[in-house]
Amino acid sequence: MAAPVDDMFSSCVDSVKAASAVEVRFIDSMKGKGLFAKRSFKKGDSIFLERPLISAQFLWNSLYKYKACDFCLRALETAEDNARRLSGVPGLRLPHPELCRVRPELHQACPQCQVMYCSSECRQAAADQYHQVLCLGPSHQDPDHPINKLQDAWRSVHFPPETSSIMLMARMVAVVKQAKDGAHWQTLFSHFCSRAANEEDEIVHKLLGEKFRGQLVVLQSLFKAALYDEQLSRWFVPDGFRSLFALVGTNGQGIGTSSLSQWVHACDALELPAQQREQLDSFIDQLYKDIEKETGDFLNCEGSGLFLLQSSCNHSCVPNAEASFPDNNFLLQLGALRDISAGEEICISYLDCCQRDRSRHSRHKILRENYLFVCSCPKCAAQMNELDVTSDEEEEEEGEAEGEAEGDEMEDEMTDV
Repeated sequence: MAAPVDDMFSSCVDSVKAASAVEVRFIDSMKGKGLFAKRSFKKGDSIFLERPLISAQFLWNSLYKYKACDFCLRALETAEDNARRLSGVPGLRLPHPELCRVRPELHQACPQCQVMYCSSECRQAAADQYHQVLCLGPSHQDPDHPINKLQDAWRSVHFPPETSSIMLMARMVAVVKQAKDGAHWQTLFSHFCSRAANEEDEIVHKLLGEKFRGQLVVLQSLFKAALYDEQLSRWFVPDGFRSLFALVGTNGQGIGTSSLSQWVHACDALELPAQQREQLDSFIDQLYKDIEKETGDFLNCEGSGLFLLQSSCNHSCVPNAEASFPDNNFLLQLGALRDISAGEEICISYLDCCQRDRSRHSRHKILRENYLFVCSCPKCAAQMNELDVTSDEEEEEEGEAEGEAEGDEMEDEMTDV
């Protein structure tokens, strides 16, 4: 059942404009709800801008010095500092430093626990929304504090590449506890896609893996010890905690921010003489090679958030829209990938570009394992008569995965970041 319009659009930057552009409709019992265009859009148009109800940086990402605003996830390192850390070149100087938008002089810390924010506005917003409950005060470095124990337990069972965070669930609790109208926030959270009990088990298995599946009981116990609240008692019993876990696993939208990436985009937009353009492009190409050699694929401040309207978008292997974060913070822009007609369903892809190029069988395998549904988009329908064969790329990846040990080796990989 679709949420009331005022709820569904409540986190949009311009809720009136968004409500005139799109609508949420119930499709059927299999697909549930979907997002549909109320007017036409041209390729490249911004369909809407939306803030998350709640968001949180991934815990390993934070531990390994990817500095982000605790509220909006804006990258806090300057582009030059970011490039120096990622490349391992302490004296690196970036050309055109004026293109970096990070303003360290505006950064503020919580005076009690020293958590950092990009501005006084974000510090106040966090305090108003959830931080009064979650602030550790002088105990922020105490390993025996209940919230620190919860975070350590999560890191021990959910290694990079990270897809979710126990702190997203913690902030859901904190928001309800702090709010004057906690029941309204509970209603908002209830609008996200829910799962049957057997599907919840599958999501738990996917997030924790076979090796750590039994640790859900440990996480639930630590979660309760750190955050228990009587009005949310159902979230702290085993079934309720599993449902909350599955809600975050199903609906969490990844967020990535990078001051360096933003600087590179600004450099790309510069109008320069041909020789200077060639020199700048060469410098950037070499920088990324150095970063790849030193750091690998972990380039961004990463986290996840719950976006109410965007969560209504269904998947297609030929999407007509995509989510991005153009302001280097948690503000999500849904943009049109092609012309979209009024009345057309707006779909994003849950697969990356490489995965979308794989065979129908391979795509279905990924979607079943990660999202628990079978895709019936136009591309899948057109390829229905293809043999159920696995893409060469996937077979190669599976072969590599079988030869890799879990656990300690994954931890070693992150130690190199």
